[in-house]
Amino acid sequence: MQVAIVKYNAGNIHSVRLALQRLGYQPVVTDDAQQLRQAERVIFPGVGEASTAMNYLRQRGLDQILVDLRQPVLGICLGLQLLCRYSEENQTTGLGLFPVEVKLFPPEDKVPHMGWNSIHDLKGPLFRDIAEGSFVYFVHSYYAELSDWTIARGDYILPFSAALQKDNFFAVQFHPEKSGKIGEKILQNFLNI
Repeated sequence: MQVAIVKYNAGNIHSVRLALQRLGYQPVVTDDAQQLRQAERVIFPGVGEASTAMNYLRQRGLDQILVDLRQPVLGICLGLQLLCRYSEENQTTGLGLFPVEVKLFPPEDKVPHMGWNSIHDLKGPLFRDIAEGSFVYFVHSYYAELSDWTIARGDYILPFSAALQKDNFFAVQFHPEKSGKIGEKILQNFLNI
């Protein structure tokens, strides 16, 4: 199976590639439109700042390529936020695949939300054989609101979307590539979709 990791200037690309290699896959890291369209699975990772990342995607035409993909696509962390309609982080217009707003956590506790936390209300094929309340690894200051597309809920200061799904687009706020055996299983579930 050909797995493509989207190459852009916001990345945890190395750790995602290593996680996929541990599962027996040899992903290609690319910003080439043809390679992204031909891949059987596409992973859209991200660590960084929303407006800078969106500007990079737009300058290279990756914004249009991503929204047109028909194979399963998985956004991770900033990847989830950029798949949403809008982020409060520098008033950034996202790709709009999820008609959801991304907001800054209120300063009622330490921000960013960093470390292991549990996920709940798990739905869909991404969470097949994952136990309710499983712990995964988060690092984020912004969160996607709960919505009709929420397939997992997290709680930190307030409830938020730990994962989203719409059609062939899946997204997780946590880092499956840093979430041990649970994260590996979630990545494998995505690859099996």
